[in-house]
This record gives sequence, structure tokens and C-alpha cells, in this order.
Amino acid sequence: MGKYFVSFCEENNLLCYLCGGGAIGSLRHSGFIPWDDDLDFFMPREDYEKLALLWNEKANIKKYSLVKANENLVDHNLFITIRDNDTTAIKPYQKGLEISHGVALDIIPLDGCPSGNFQRKFQLMWGLIYSLFCAQVLPEKHGGLKKKVSKILLYIFKSKKIRYKIWKIAEKKMTKYKIKDSDYITELCSGPYYMKKKYKKEWFIDKIYIDFEDIKMPIPIGYDGYLKTAFGDYMTLPPKEKQLPHHDLLFLDLNNGYINYKELWK
Repeated sequence: MGKYFVSFCEENNLLCYLCGGGAIGSLRHSGFIPWDDDLDFFMPREDYEKLALLWNEKANIKKYSLVKANENLVDHNLFITIRDNDTTAIKPYQKGLEISHGVALDIIPLDGCPSGNFQRKFQLMWGLIYSLFCAQVLPEKHGGLKKKVSKILLYIFKSKKIRYKIWKIAEKKMTKYKIKDSDYITELCSGPYYMKKKYKKEWFIDKIYIDFEDIKMPIPIGYDGYLKTAFGDYMTLPPKEKQLPHHDLLFLDLNNGYINYKELWK
């Protein structure tokens, strides 16, 4: 899937690079982190929006579906996923959805980050509002006050149309700082922890290719600055007890398409 996605981006002049565990794996293991269970890609917002427009027109959509939340679909994600329709990976929070339940690549947009503290606080506020009304699930891993406030807001704003309107207003407000006009870049669709990170724009101005399993994959040209800011000492292995996958699945079959398992995800 990663090979196909990168080739598609190259053919259509879209900038993408491995991020998170995929980027760390390329540098530390020359491929997948042995206990990792997915691949994530960053894309600058402009290219990310072009991807959403081009995929159904130019990609092999019989095999690979692009899933993106919209007015009529809440898939409980904050970003685009690309799904392999010939596989099955049913996630607990997506049971009951009429989407492709194949193995997914996560495609995460990068946005401009304002330099001023006041503007940045408002961007983060809108980012949290977007996260709640786009995903429409309670932040289980971010309990306490954040969970209580989220529960109250979802209770007050029950209407599907109103929730969508709030989410689109928040998205517009949080993404108004364009990368070309900013000194820093941020990831607003990766949850509250990573949302607070800001990266130097020059780290993401281009990509370099590095060994990843049997091919070369793109990572940000300023990968070291990005990974140290996001993860600290990323070249040191975590303790054994933390060498675990982080995603829950109800069911997995890498050899048969999700359409064969309707009774499990309907």
C-alpha cells in the first residue's frame, strides 16, 4: 500500500513523507519497527486537499479506497485513510459504518503554525473543537475535564447538521495560517498531544529517500529535528514492556476482502 501511495503522489506531483513510526523505522530498522502495526504519512495541507480530489479520478479505486469524513459520513477519524479493499481490518470504533474496512494507511495533513502565542492558543482551541465534532467520539485517552466537556458539548449539539457546521467552521479557523506564510508547521489532526508540537518549516520543505525494507521511501528532509521534537531520543529502543502495537482490531484477515465479513462490521 505504501509503495502504491508514494507512486501515486510522485505521478501527481504531491509531496508526502513517512512520519511517526514509519520514519523512525526507516532510520532505526531500515523498515518497519518490529512491533509496529501501521504506516502514517504527512502531507502539506495543499497537497492533502489535492489528493482528496484526485484519488477517485486517477487511482485504482477498485483495490484502494480513499475514506474521508464528510457531511454524510463520520468515520471517527480526523484525517484521510487509504484502504486496501482486498483485506479486512475491522476497528472497534468503526463497526457499523458503510466504508471499506480494509487495512488502512493514515494520511495526516500539515498546516501553518502562527508565531504569536495568542494566535497559537486560538488555533489549538479550534483544533480541539474540530477534533471533537469531526471524530464525534469522547477522548478516552485524555480523560478528566476534557472528556467531561466533550460529553457535554456532544449532548448539547445533537443535530447532525449543526455538528457538521461547527466542525467545518473550526477546520477553516485552524487552517487559516498557510505554510508558505508561516515559519513553523504543526499537525492539527493527530490528537491533543501532537497538536501542541510545532516544527520548523524548513524541515518539511522537501523529502529525501531512505531504505525501507526492499525499497526506498520518502521522509522529511529535516527528519532529525522533526523526530527529536516529536519523540525525543528516537534512535534508542523503548523498554521491552512498551514494544507493543497500539491499535485495537476486532478482526484481521490480510488475504480476504472486508466484503466477505459483512456480519462482523455491519
